[in-house]
Amino acid sequence: MKFFIDTANLDQIKEAQALGVLDGVTTNPSLMAKEGITGKNNILKHYVDICNLVEGDVSAEVNALDYDGMIKEGEELAELHDQIVVKLPMTKEGVMAAKYFSDKGIKTNVTLVFSVGQALLAAKAGATYVSPFVGRLDDISTDGLNLVQEIREVYDNYGYETQILAASVRHTMHIVNCAKIGADVMTGPLSAIYGLLKHPLTDIGLAQFVADFEKGNK
Repeated sequence: MKFFIDTANLDQIKEAQALGVLDGVTTNPSLMAKEGITGKNNILKHYVDICNLVEGDVSAEVNALDYDGMIKEGEELAELHDQIVVKLPMTKEGVMAAKYFSDKGIKTNVTLVFSVGQALLAAKAGATYVSPFVGRLDDISTDGLNLVQEIREVYDNYGYETQILAASVRHTMHIVNCAKIGADVMTGPLSAIYGLLKHPLTDIGLAQFVADFEKGNK
């Protein structure tokens, strides 16, 4: 499973990259705003800065809601860097734009997916990635992981190459469970990735090793 980090914070991206397990980055307008990145030129430059930090795909989201606007913005984003993946909303216009970009060999990520039917449409349109929002479904007492599992079943039935990018991952167990049910990619915060490192028996065992070494080497 690929590990993406869901942020626009360059320091967090550098830290995840230094860990040696980072495969890509996802961003959105909300994450840009959180980092104080505003204005078209600043946002475009920030995408390039992110691409220069990582080797994998970087999802950059369009803001337009109409088809022509999505095409214009998407083409501009794709020209920034060959790692850019054009991120499109799960709407009629978004699906049409995904097909357009797919036919041109431009990678896409169809986002805000909350049903198997939506994921099926994205795959039919040739999307590179489809992003079911695990955490947001959990927030309304719906099983987000079950959606990922159902999408996996449908894609496997028909051999769709669209990768399932489990988004809105909130914590470490989301990552583990997404891996169990066959998500191709997860995107989440750095804290969730670091959570995979932790186990109390590791801490206890390491402390014992250090104590025993010090006893015999004083």
